[in-house]
Amino acid sequence: MPASLVLEDGTIFHGDTFGAATNSDGEVVFQTGMVGYPESMTDPSYHGQILVLTYPLIGNYGIPDEDLDERGMMLHFESNNKIWTSGLVVGEICEEPSHWRSKLTLSEWMKKHRVPGISGVDTRALTKKIRENGTVLGKIVQGILSSPSGITFSNQNLRNLVAEVSLSKPTTYNPSGSPRICAIDCGLKLNQVRCFIKRGARVDVVPWNAKLNPTDFDGLFLSNGPGDPVMCKITVDNIRQLLQEPVVKPIFGICLGHQLLSTAAGCRTFKMKYGNRGHNLPCIHKGTKRCFMTSQNHGFAVDAEKLPTGWEELFTNINDHTNEGIVHGEKPYFSVQFHPEHTAGPEDLEV
Repeated sequence: MPASLVLEDGTIFHGDTFGAATNSDGEVVFQTGMVGYPESMTDPSYHGQILVLTYPLIGNYGIPDEDLDERGMMLHFESNNKIWTSGLVVGEICEEPSHWRSKLTLSEWMKKHRVPGISGVDTRALTKKIRENGTVLGKIVQGILSSPSGITFSNQNLRNLVAEVSLSKPTTYNPSGSPRICAIDCGLKLNQVRCFIKRGARVDVVPWNAKLNPTDFDGLFLSNGPGDPVMCKITVDNIRQLLQEPVVKPIFGICLGHQLLSTAAGCRTFKMKYGNRGHNLPCIHKGTKRCFMTSQNHGFAVDAEKLPTGWEELFTNINDHTNEGIVHGEKPYFSVQFHPEHTAGPEDLEV
């Protein structure tokens, strides 16, 4: 069945439908990873986005079973029973995957979750367009369109996407563990919880707008998440209040969590031209000048030109020289823009 990808600037890409035969809109972004599409599509950070995968053949190892670990978390996905991407754009879709864990094809899985995809698109041309002109709003429409007339687009970043992906009630993992980590769920990925549990910690996952009492935890974790950090004013205010408390507890943030901690400390964030999304982005550690390969997924960044007193830059992206982390000079506060815990991706900075 034919389908069309319509961009806000009037450009139309034609292709074939796979997954759910329905329409969907969102911000069109590209990701350069060769593998890891089940993890990426279940990453809450992609909520409200149409994901373009630059690797030419997608779906060749299928989709694994929805196995749960002993704590009720899905083993092979970043969320339980949820695809967060609004749609998927690929060059070629594989309908006959080969992998011993494969239970569904990518198309069958997307149909089950009512997420549309379009294949047969020149993803190289589309990626080049986004790189040169910046991210653009788009819509996957069933059928062949010759004109964008009458098509409306929705800017998802004007909504509080974090509130839509965050849990509503606190959840505790490994209750007998230590230290006690309070994890603010702005779009938390399951592997982040596993990384803490692997190190013996108790993890109390709380909603994005939860009040923070330093006597309730030994350390605070700020998770990744979707959208513009400006929309998370409540979270930023809660973090800022914690930074002013006489009781000092360690704080660590990842991705959106990095942006929220930076904002609470007094930094400014900005929307990037096309963002950084991939599994092999090099970053320099400021202190040692050592280069690390990182996995990233973000469309906003921190302006580190004027860091507040007491803070310094921790990592810098080699490709575009944007900030990749900050650290406090005296207190145990730091955050990184990349994902040290990511699967499938490098594990250079997991520990």
